[in-house]
Amino acid sequence: MSYIKAEEILPIEIIELIQQYVDGVNIYIPRKEEHKKEWGSSTAYKSELQRRNRLIYKDYLNGTKVCELAENYYLSEKSIQRIIRQEKLLKVS
Repeated sequence: MSYIKAEEILPIEIIELIQQYVDGVNIYIPRKEEHKKEWGSSTAYKSELQRRNRLIYKDYLNGTKVCELAENYYLSEKSIQRIIRQEKLLKVS
C-alpha cells in the first residue's frame, strides 16, 4: 500500500478537522462499499487455490488418504478435511 500526503489531495480545512482527532498519525480510510473488490479478483491466486482444491478432492475420491494428501500438498489434515467438505458441498449444489 502506498501513502499519499494529505496536503496534496485534501483542503486545509479538512486536514485541520482530522487533526482534531488524530495529529500526525497514519490512518486508513476504507473504500466505499460499492468500490470494494472481492478477494483474489486482482490476481490469479484465487483461481489457483480453486484448482488445487479440485485436485485434492479428485485425489481423495480416487482413494488417497487425508494424511497423504496433507503431506503431498503441504497442508494440515484439518485443512484437507475442510477442503474436501467444501468441495463436496459444491458438487451437491
